[in-house]
Amino acid sequence: MPSEEEYDMTGISHYAIPNFRFHDGSTLDIEVAYRSFNSSASKVAFIPTCYGGRVNTTLNFTSGALKDYHVVVAAMLGNGESTSPSNTPEGRFPKLDYQDCVNAHYQLLTTHLGVRQLEAVIGFSMGGQQAYYWACMYPDFMKVSVPICGSARTSPHNWAFLEGPKSALLNSVDYADGVYRSKGIKPVRGLHSFGRAYCAWAMSATWFRERVWQKTLGYETLDEFMKVQWEESFESWDAEDLLVLARMWQAGDVGALRKDGDYTKALEAIKARVLIMPARTDQYFPPEDSEIEVKHLEHGKLDVIETIWGHIGGGGANDEDTQWMDKRIADFMQ
Repeated sequence: MPSEEEYDMTGISHYAIPNFRFHDGSTLDIEVAYRSFNSSASKVAFIPTCYGGRVNTTLNFTSGALKDYHVVVAAMLGNGESTSPSNTPEGRFPKLDYQDCVNAHYQLLTTHLGVRQLEAVIGFSMGGQQAYYWACMYPDFMKVSVPICGSARTSPHNWAFLEGPKSALLNSVDYADGVYRSKGIKPVRGLHSFGRAYCAWAMSATWFRERVWQKTLGYETLDEFMKVQWEESFESWDAEDLLVLARMWQAGDVGALRKDGDYTKALEAIKARVLIMPARTDQYFPPEDSEIEVKHLEHGKLDVIETIWGHIGGGGANDEDTQWMDKRIADFMQ
């Protein structure tokens, strides 16, 4: 979930890529936002952002499993830090695909930072889907892929879930059929509706039943939690950025990288060792999907996060799950 706190941009740099070619053949001058940690280390790990995530809010494992690595965290295209609808002239931003994010980040790493090989790509949620794409698109460039609460292909159920918050935003009065910027409008009502429609999906039914929003997070009422964490926190986001990312998420499928469209064959061709970590109670990237995918990986391991925190358990929402993941990643990368 997006942070309610004012965003700190400390350490973030931007790399310009002139005339970048997108998967559909369109071109645009773009910039990629990123941050390097421990840049003098010889081994490099890469972490792309997730949905609702920024470079400096991304779980990076730099104090644990990756403390001896040069860690590069980079913003997806479309997230508002890298080139996105919100910082591109209206109507000029192309349809986005995970291939575009991976190719832009590959240029950042190789051309700009001089990286010759990655020890690992680690990602949560949409970042986890990118970790799969990396393993398929650049099989000899990386040794380990760690998708956390992500999948190689977005399931129909996952796709349908996203239609809810998307529709709440698209049909809001202040979204103004997408021309809110030219009208000088900030679609606050639409952003609030988006967050409220999303909220119940992010955590599990048990999380709500046990009133974690009150007992752990300190909110007096569930409505207060929803307003602060899931309505007001989205005010820092641009509506079109949220939508272009959601559509890319819905279109996620490594099979699309192949002429035959077969995602199982795409998984079978992955050379990297893959540590798949779904959350037991994730409602839209459930472990059942990961159980299917790991069967098609030559070097795959499934390790389920036993948590009541649902999807966000994999994104650093609580210390217990984060420490568990950190230990599993450290052991896997030895």
